[in-house]
Amino acid sequence: MDILQIKEKILSTVCEGEAWIKNISKELHKTAELGFCEEKSSAIVRKAFDELQIEYEFPLAITGVKATLKGKNSKFNVCIIGELDAIVSKEHPDAGENGAVHACGHSAQISAMLGVAYTLKKSGVMNYLDGDITFMAVPAEEFNELEYRATLKKQGKIKYFSGKQQLVYEGAFDNVDMAIMLHAMGDEPDGKLYVRGNNLGFISKKLIFKGKSAHATQPDQAVNALNAAALTILGIHSNRDTFREDERIRIHPIITKGGDVVNSVPDRVEMEMQVRAATPEAISKANEIVNRVANGACQMISAEFETEDLVGYLPLKEDEQITSVMEKIAKDLIGKDNIISNYTLVGSTDMGDISNILPAVQPSIGGFMGGLHSKDFKIVNEDAAIMLPAKLMALTAARLLADGAKCAKLVKENFKPHITKEEYLKYLEGEL
Repeated sequence: MDILQIKEKILSTVCEGEAWIKNISKELHKTAELGFCEEKSSAIVRKAFDELQIEYEFPLAITGVKATLKGKNSKFNVCIIGELDAIVSKEHPDAGENGAVHACGHSAQISAMLGVAYTLKKSGVMNYLDGDITFMAVPAEEFNELEYRATLKKQGKIKYFSGKQQLVYEGAFDNVDMAIMLHAMGDEPDGKLYVRGNNLGFISKKLIFKGKSAHATQPDQAVNALNAAALTILGIHSNRDTFREDERIRIHPIITKGGDVVNSVPDRVEMEMQVRAATPEAISKANEIVNRVANGACQMISAEFETEDLVGYLPLKEDEQITSVMEKIAKDLIGKDNIISNYTLVGSTDMGDISNILPAVQPSIGGFMGGLHSKDFKIVNEDAAIMLPAKLMALTAARLLADGAKCAKLVKENFKPHITKEEYLKYLEGEL
């Protein structure tokens, strides 16, 4: 079977599985769960693999699932990734009791990943590919619920707060040569593909301001920790015009504890924030600014502060050669006018961590209305949001591994890791 025959077989098979694939998306949307709690979602994935008679590993990173289809040999291993978790958006009409809802498109992601598994299993094309294809359902991409994750860490259930970080630590990516995932593009209802995107890395930061309590009618006897927090927010704002455009620094704090009772001057105020930027150097620079501002704010009113920094995500570095393969395939499917290149995202993803270790891409796909994480986000075009990425990922993986895996070989030969796994784990521990 040559590459054209493989392409035709993939496209016909994915169409045969359309109802099965879309039904999984609907089922996942109804079972939105937060990071490391995706038990029902994980069960849906495992049921799908059972139906396809594909063996899988479970549990990985508590709820993660990994399955592999073998090619005619195992020269390379291409990993197709989908993310299990939802986010909290309490005003979303589909939000559950805890506010969890798939307002970031992960239900479509997982469905597309399973669509690739269906297609490659049912079509028989694996017999003509020089490599294996792994499917990874990954928990906890959203970097939220940090107190819960800290509890899991204390219990020894996880070591790191993100699903992909934990999976790297557990060795789930050790036999993977390259990775592919497509993400939802907010406010894009049409079947468009966004490639060569560049998003931000970040660190998660907690500031604890400490003052002295007194009755609210006797503020002269107190040191108001809330004032220190407010001055810190103002100081961050006052530094924004010093941020260079190429650094794309974004700092967004929230006060998680503003005091205990209204008639006492707050003596302890807690603030959480993410410090984002386009490079690790810019993240470090922005973090130093926050620390300097907090120190100055506390000196102004004789308060004190502590800071707890938690390693977040690295900036995404998409592999050019995998992108080029997918882009050529997309031109045949949707036309070059529906491919948008070199776009800018200001969000962050732990797929950025993977892309620094091995060749990886995470283009964005249309089919959605509403901004990501908003109450208005929803799938409006299932063919664009689910079926198109299934086709693109299946065809891209097949093209990488066809013809003696020539494309995969070039990807591996030309990729230079930005960080090794060993260095990465040290980075997560703050040792680099």
